[in-house]
Amino acid sequence: MRTRSIGSLQVTVVGIGCNNFGRQLDADATREIVHAALDHGIAFFDTADSYGDPKTMSETVLGPILKPHRDRIVLATKFGRVIDETRRGAKASYVRAATEASLKRLQTDYIDLMQLHIPDPTTPIEETLGALGELIKEGKIREIGGSNFTAPELREMSDAAKAHGTPRFVSTQAEFSLLHREPVADLIAECVRSDIRFLPFRPLFNGLLTGKYRPGAPPPTEGRIGAKSAQAQAKILSTSNLATVAALTEYAEARGHTMLELAIGWVLGHDFVPSVIAGVSSPRQVASNAAAAAWELTSSEMAEVGELLEANACA
Repeated sequence: MRTRSIGSLQVTVVGIGCNNFGRQLDADATREIVHAALDHGIAFFDTADSYGDPKTMSETVLGPILKPHRDRIVLATKFGRVIDETRRGAKASYVRAATEASLKRLQTDYIDLMQLHIPDPTTPIEETLGALGELIKEGKIREIGGSNFTAPELREMSDAAKAHGTPRFVSTQAEFSLLHREPVADLIAECVRSDIRFLPFRPLFNGLLTGKYRPGAPPPTEGRIGAKSAQAQAKILSTSNLATVAALTEYAEARGHTMLELAIGWVLGHDFVPSVIAGVSSPRQVASNAAAAAWELTSSEMAEVGELLEANACA
């Protein structure tokens, strides 16, 4: 599988979102997915200390499974969300404590990409960056990034890093897909301006872009959408969204491809995206996502899809 860069890291263009590990998926199911990913050339795994039930279980489950393969994978995790009353935020002392705890759970000496999961308005960003910089000097972290930042917050980070001589984020994560574009337009523009890589999550829009959902058909009882409330389902499965998916599906199938291939291929059609991080619940989904990345959309195909999206938005 081809790779792209995030700072000094080379990551596979398809990654594994590990939010289900240690929660919906036990150690055995997680092991099957990890091995399937490696078999299909996927070597980028993205977790967080807040993932799992109880929290931290995703890292705990992943650690021994990934340990034998550590030299062939890129491992990303996050800190900053509330674990409990004392484990939260981005103050310097907690940055170190959270990193040391993640290293122990993940059974590794270093984290390839450590990400601040959410901004901490109570802590100056330069304090957080300084603490992360010390951990980089010690070899415990290779690169740093963010998640759930707005464009102004990302610019503040870059300005603070320059002013204080600290490392800066090489990436940030946010939702991005064929059905979720405009809300992150300003953030993407800032990433392009500052040469920060954009890591999209929910690239399949809660599963709506897998091709399983059709207008007039009841939603499957299994999967992410089927598990949501009736109100949430109605918002995701809106008439507008279903009509757009139908048009996209017709476009993909006319060219010998699936809706899933279009969803992943379109996201990877943007130069600022190094990898598509998708949560999976089975080895079959791993194989499908890996295969979907084979469609490298041409500039003309990207333009055609853009026109189709605009036409449906105005319909």
